Amino acid sequence: MNMTSVKVRNLKASRYALLVSVLVTSVAPAATYVLPPSDVDLVGAITTVEARHHETLLDIARAHDLGFEDIVRANPGLDPWIPGEGSEVILPTRYILPRAPRQGVVLNLPELRMYYYPKPVKGEAPLVVTYPISIGRMDWQTPIGETHVVKKVTNPAWYPPESIRKEHAEDGRPLPKVVPAGPDNPLGAFAIRLAIPGYLIHSTNKPAGVGMRVTHGCIRMYPEDIETLFSDIPVGEKVLIINQPYKVGWSLDGLYMEAHMPLEEDAETLGKDMTSVTEMLVAATSKRNGPVDWDRVRVIFEQADGLPARMSNEAGTTVEAAQITVQTK
Repeated sequence: MNMTSVKVRNLKASRYALLVSVLVTSVAPAATYVLPPSDVDLVGAITTVEARHHETLLDIARAHDLGFEDIVRANPGLDPWIPGEGSEVILPTRYILPRAPRQGVVLNLPELRMYYYPKPVKGEAPLVVTYPISIGRMDWQTPIGETHVVKKVTNPAWYPPESIRKEHAEDGRPLPKVVPAGPDNPLGAFAIRLAIPGYLIHSTNKPAGVGMRVTHGCIRMYPEDIETLFSDIPVGEKVLIINQPYKVGWSLDGLYMEAHMPLEEDAETLGKDMTSVTEMLVAATSKRNGPVDWDRVRVIFEQADGLPARMSNEAGTTVEAAQITVQTK
């Protein structure tokens, strides 16, 4: 190899490193909120941005730490691949906290979202951090239940199980018994092993798939998100995996409902029957009085756009949550 080729390769590597640096610094950090009192269930605020001519909804989602399904369902009138210069894009960055203990990790599968409640630091307010995730496909379902972190591994090797190797072989994409750490490893640079054998929370070498149902059962995160979670979460931390496509909760100004598309295997039950939603709304108003706009409930149930909508307020009227507009630079 002559010196000219060496210089060219070094120049390409420097340009690539610069590009990676630009991409990483343009990504927003994970959404972190002060945990509200036990009688308040909402955090965050819905915001909007204007799309630039070169951006897809996938680009905008990554820049604001959202998943693909998050942003597509919140913007049904936009083309995901060409939203258009100047188009207003809704960022679904307001959340009803799931019906679950506010501790450890809570993974809500239909929402494709993680909520992490780190142990409060003495003298500081408790926090909740939320991340978009990918989960298992219908034929490789992520299990529901309670587990915990058993190990944290940097630069993990991947030992694909025989079932996955068989699937790849049938598709003409054979896998070795061990995939070493590196750019071709689908686990990325960080893996958090759970007590459920074979299941991980891990990084990825294909971040475009975050926020979709595309894995073999593991929980996939953006590389920048799991790097933060990896440093914060202790071994032994509780992990609760739940199935809540519909959430109901109180804010200071009234009762809200948030609807997501049910998992495909639940579509014929949860997706067509409002019984579970009715039960949640009745329970929510049994101890704290507030009118419910049942016509609005039906609309939100059917739209399933992931945006919390107010069902009532203390004055007895139904009002939408205010949107806050921000501009990208």
